[in-house]
Amino acid sequence: MGEDKIEPAQRIKRLPPYLFGRLNALKLAKRQAGADIIDLGMGNPSDPVPQIVIDKLCEAAQDPRNQHYSASKGIKGLRNEIAKKYERNWNVSLDPETEVLACIGSKEGFSHLCLAMMGPGDTAIVPDPAFPIHNYAVALAGGNVVSVPLGNDEKFISSVAGVIENMYPRPKLLILNYPHNPTAMTVDPGFFEPVVELAHRFGIAVINDFAYGENCFDGYKAPSLLSVKGAKEIGVEFTTLSKPYNMAGFRVGFVAGNKNMINYLATIKGYYDYGIFQAIQIAGIIAMRNCDEHIVSQNEIYRSRRDVVCDGLRRIGWEVEKPRASMFVWARVPEEHSKGKGSIDFAMDLMEHAEVAVAPGRAFGEHGEHFMRIALVENEQRLRQAIRNISRFLQEKPIRKAKSGR
Repeated sequence: MGEDKIEPAQRIKRLPPYLFGRLNALKLAKRQAGADIIDLGMGNPSDPVPQIVIDKLCEAAQDPRNQHYSASKGIKGLRNEIAKKYERNWNVSLDPETEVLACIGSKEGFSHLCLAMMGPGDTAIVPDPAFPIHNYAVALAGGNVVSVPLGNDEKFISSVAGVIENMYPRPKLLILNYPHNPTAMTVDPGFFEPVVELAHRFGIAVINDFAYGENCFDGYKAPSLLSVKGAKEIGVEFTTLSKPYNMAGFRVGFVAGNKNMINYLATIKGYYDYGIFQAIQIAGIIAMRNCDEHIVSQNEIYRSRRDVVCDGLRRIGWEVEKPRASMFVWARVPEEHSKGKGSIDFAMDLMEHAEVAVAPGRAFGEHGEHFMRIALVENEQRLRQAIRNISRFLQEKPIRKAKSGR
């Protein structure tokens, strides 16, 4: 059999071309040629993990008891700690044995939960724009996605209800994500009550991706789906240590809520993995137990960077609102700046000529076109340089080389 005869599964063929591939290839080529690309394309925290967490990781890694297979659902102490955090932050009571499970990052948990719940003929409702895995995990599980325009008000709830009422068979799953990636859209207290009511009325399950639930500014506090009465009967919520504690590389996430959905995920994970390295789980316990002050200081860093980016973009004529949460700025590019190009091609131009990498809105869905997602992962000096580079590119002037200022 020749190599050209080896075919992937249909689930692989269902995936669209990876739109970030072109950008990543250009970024690599530019860097290999010596360009100092200011990379604001990925929500990958660049600030350090709290030292107390690193110290505990090093200590725990040297203990032979932590060097064996762990529990696929997470050790008891870790699950206890996230339950305490929910009680402390959102007044939500969770049974750590049946209503909490640890994942190898929330993305892994979300994907495997879709695999556990979705199959051919099943449909999920996903707002557009969306974090790509919210669509692709459903596709990989064999299910179908129905898109509705993203919103955070009664009109959005009505749109979702209309889709459910007019589909047969009815959708099985509603996927939400507030604070939102990529748009940084937030919801106010009270938003989730009609969501839970709708789920009960139509018999649809709900997943809320709450990855940015602790990255909030200006006095805003993101509400949890699980704080609504009856929410645990219809859905679950995913959280992570990646964003509040800068522990993205540690790969520790959680799902909490509905016992049946968590049991479905636990069943899948029991076949697929042996859990997170136990020393990392112990470090995660220390983070949640001792590092609330770190979250406050990190959020102040993001708030300050947000102001630098938003104020700078407004000066060059881009439309942008200052987000109340997340680590992103979602900016609309004026047509006279993009010169009729789509967001992907314009992002390629920014990389090529301004040496700034951003995420094109179209990569997140049809309704993301004309927007750019800018990650607040560089220091303020680098962010100001990025704005200057973009401004000079728009004025068709060569960029000025500057020290990195990292």
